[in-house]
Amino acid sequence: MKPRSERTPDGQYQRLLRDILEKGERTPSQQGVDALTLIGPNPMRFRLDNGFPIITERNMSPKTSEMLLVTIWQQAIAEIFAFINGARTLKELEEFGCSWWKDWGTAEKCAKRGLPPGDLGPGSYGAAFHDFPTQDGGTYNQFKNIVEQIMEFPHLRTHFISPWIPQYTIRGKGKQQKVVVAPCHGWIHIRVIDGKLTLHMFQRSADVPVGVPSNMVQYAALTLALAEVTGTEAYEYVHSFSDAHIYVDQIPAVETMLAREPKVLPTMELADRKKDLFSYRKEDFVLSDYDPHPGIKGIPVAI
Repeated sequence: MKPRSERTPDGQYQRLLRDILEKGERTPSQQGVDALTLIGPNPMRFRLDNGFPIITERNMSPKTSEMLLVTIWQQAIAEIFAFINGARTLKELEEFGCSWWKDWGTAEKCAKRGLPPGDLGPGSYGAAFHDFPTQDGGTYNQFKNIVEQIMEFPHLRTHFISPWIPQYTIRGKGKQQKVVVAPCHGWIHIRVIDGKLTLHMFQRSADVPVGVPSNMVQYAALTLALAEVTGTEAYEYVHSFSDAHIYVDQIPAVETMLAREPKVLPTMELADRKKDLFSYRKEDFVLSDYDPHPGIKGIPVAI
């Protein structure tokens, strides 16, 4: 990674926000709040030698937090490694240090899907990543097999992972969705060229002011861990979208972020260079040189 003094400030996140405000179409949403929606905006591309992709337009690392003193970026990393390890309940996520699923895993929401309280469902991220159902009634661990494939055949274009189990996400007459929130992110294509690893994450549905900053952190952190366990160089993180949106009640916060100057991205390092992907936890990632603008309290979240 370049020294901080040699890094270029990154304005890609602001460009995405501005494109949605200027080109987005106002649409109703399942959550009951209208959203400005832009289909297929330009992707964000982060060369990891220019810093770690955590936004600087607002603080993602407050000194205190309502969530057990765990920062936003730490919860994001906790979440992705919980999912990789198969977590699908509120209790399991909290054991990894992620507590922000409570509003989606309520007894009422779970009962609507025919699930026990606190169970995100067999169509959730953890189930898809770690226990994807097979035709013979067994399960398939996607990340375990992808790591093995990268190690054996790094040149392949088929290092691909999906969070989508269609029989559990479909709705309609005579059908019952078996997931409290259909996966919004996590279509992952990994490419290794000349020993350099690029992770491209495609996002189906993106709450850009609130959700996307956490998604950027967690998949960029995953890029670092995957490169370490496969003996490659963490080269680039690419983040692309289908439905990118800003809820109308988030617009004041977006305007505040757009009025701020982009800053240089910080440094993220691995505290312990483990060779087992499933053993990584939020404590294994150390953020430094982070100088964001102040936090913005109370950005609405559509539930």
